[in-house]
Amino acid sequence: MSISSADTSAPALATSYEIDRNRPAAQKLIDVFDLSEGLFETVKAGIRLRYPKAAEREIFFRAVATRVSPELMVRAYGWDPALHE
Repeated sequence: MSISSADTSAPALATSYEIDRNRPAAQKLIDVFDLSEGLFETVKAGIRLRYPKAAEREIFFRAVATRVSPELMVRAYGWDPALHE
């Protein structure tokens, strides 16, 4: 499979792939968690815009509710997204 990028030369892309291949697995996992945390913070920022009067706990619940089922929200947090639309 060939992957290309309009703004990156083939040699630069090959170098980037080689660097990624040689990175320790632990560092790659840390990067995944960092990206996940960043995405969660972005979701919370959007919720703050939509619900400017919401407390931080509600913002947290609403953000988690974007990732898990309503049933799990009720079981884990006692918070039903359907009651807070």
